[in-house]
Amino acid sequence: MTRMTDLPPYLQPFVLDVAQGAEHRVDRVGELDLHRPAGTARTGAILLVHGGPGPADLEVSPRDWPVYQGYAAAIAQRGQVAVVVDHSLIRGLHQLATAADDVEAAVGVLRADPQVDPERVVLWFFSGAGLLAGEWLDSRPDWLRAIALTYPLLAAPPGVDELVSAAEVIGKHKDLPVLLTRVGREHEELARPVAEFVSAGGPALDIIDVPKGQHGFDMLDHSEESRAAVTKALDWAIAHLGEDPTATTQLPIPATTIAAPQPTKATARTAAASAAGLVPAPSPRAASTSAGTPAATARPAASAGVAAESAAPASQQSASAGFTTSSSFTSSSAAPAAAETAASRVVGRQHAAFEAHDLEAFLAMYSPTALLQFADGPVMRGRRSLREHYRPQFEAGECKRELVQRMLVGDWVVEQTVTNQTPTVALYQVQDGLITEVRFLA
Repeated sequence: MTRMTDLPPYLQPFVLDVAQGAEHRVDRVGELDLHRPAGTARTGAILLVHGGPGPADLEVSPRDWPVYQGYAAAIAQRGQVAVVVDHSLIRGLHQLATAADDVEAAVGVLRADPQVDPERVVLWFFSGAGLLAGEWLDSRPDWLRAIALTYPLLAAPPGVDELVSAAEVIGKHKDLPVLLTRVGREHEELARPVAEFVSAGGPALDIIDVPKGQHGFDMLDHSEESRAAVTKALDWAIAHLGEDPTATTQLPIPATTIAAPQPTKATARTAAASAAGLVPAPSPRAASTSAGTPAATARPAASAGVAAESAAPASQQSASAGFTTSSSFTSSSAAPAAAETAASRVVGRQHAAFEAHDLEAFLAMYSPTALLQFADGPVMRGRRSLREHYRPQFEAGECKRELVQRMLVGDWVVEQTVTNQTPTVALYQVQDGLITEVRFLA
């Protein structure tokens, strides 16, 4: 297929011949389009994050561009949910922080979708959206199976406040597969940061090279080289959504008291099938269940969650409400236990990360759009706000909390605690394995 020269670049057709609408349907939810495979089986999901900024005369939003519709249709026809999100970066690089919040919110929506397995998600960043990838490479939540970057912008231009530099955090989490699709005819200002990223990534990075490709090759260069590169990238992303047969089905947190976290054995992720032509050839990666350590010892290894003692006995797994008391979250002696619930296990992991002074593990227990309401009136929303609020406390080593009383009611956990010698009553709501709302009453 040749390029249609009478159309702007972003409306050029996708390089793969994907029959739009065939064998899949599209649901529009707010700023998201969810491309669903045929059938109702629960699947993994790939979030496609467009670049930016867009042209001044832009008339069609990115989720309606043929290139993203093409990628999404190809993913859905391969049996997985694909999500395309319209975000604020299209309006300019000054919207970078807002765009990051938009993407976090999109992740929350897709993970809450009943057709999506919330533990199997891949994030795929294109062009200018590469500036948003660093935060995910840095925090690496448990559910994130892989990150793909296609002709990415990896260094903010002068005058633009950068978030987290991808080159500085690539390889921080050895169990996180990362794919880079790079083009041989890249703009110089993009090529230099990409080269630095590759140098820093080393064996943590899989690469698909498109030697004759230009920026936007997947809609501008209708060649066999382009089609092969896109197909390899799609195969790579789909392969990394595979089920993990060794993964535990229960959150590894204690039933009553939350003791100082102990390291747990690594669980092996399924080795993704390598696509021919990747440089270097990908090797199997092991994803370890994150292990926290007390603040007095070494900081936890790169983690998205904190494991603490063993789970409750089977006799304590009912969902009935009840109170439990303990002298401290770090007490080694267990008090008589109330039944655990899925919600209390999530809150327990959050407490364990707090005690371990692991900010990113702490934040990983919260929904990207979590709402915190404080007793004196202020309201805080989203992980970005939580990170800014809690970072000084974590860096100062002032994360001390004692549990006085707990009540478990459905997806709510009500706790009376003493935090840094201050009495506190907090209500936590947990949905789909993440804390979505916290209300502090005192």
